[in-house]
Amino acid sequence: MEALLAGRILQRCRTSFLAETFGRQRALILGEGPGRFLIELLRYTPGIEVTIVEKSPMMIRQAISRIRKEGLDLSRVDFREMDALTWKPTDRVFDLIVTHFFLDCFCPEELADLVGRVGGSATEDARWLLGDFCIPHRGWRRFRAQVIHGAMYACFRAATGLSAKRLTPPDNCLRSKGFKLVNRRFFNLGLIHSDLWVKCVK
Repeated sequence: MEALLAGRILQRCRTSFLAETFGRQRALILGEGPGRFLIELLRYTPGIEVTIVEKSPMMIRQAISRIRKEGLDLSRVDFREMDALTWKPTDRVFDLIVTHFFLDCFCPEELADLVGRVGGSATEDARWLLGDFCIPHRGWRRFRAQVIHGAMYACFRAATGLSAKRLTPPDNCLRSKGFKLVNRRFFNLGLIHSDLWVKCVK
């Protein structure tokens, strides 16, 4: 599905702000899938400890296989095979949170609850890296994105029982938890964006 939708562009989006992970100590990644970003994080940020919340046992097995194949330290990763909507994080322990192509899976109520709980686990200097689909404001690029989004959501709802019917931007939810958007980069004619959010101490 990734190859059909955007080829390597999704991975470029995931790693767009990889440099911001340097020096981070404890990371939380939600819905990592087969470990494409995880491998790059383990390579780039020595010593970081990573908690992965992933519902699919198949995706976890693929991620573990990738780690072993690359000769990276598997002991640095704690896999939690569970639904992110039911997972209860520990307060203020993660200085890096990563949600790549994950938050768009939830309806507004679920999104608000999830971001609220996860945001509460962030340290005062936390970074939140986010990659997701988006819809341009106007023109043919907006129409193109709407058509692609419609097909995507119809497909995933039929295949997985996805609760979301359409894309809900998480920006307001992140701001309500004290995060500030520092940088946003667009890919694939505005269809995809990569964000760097930083926790602001009040």
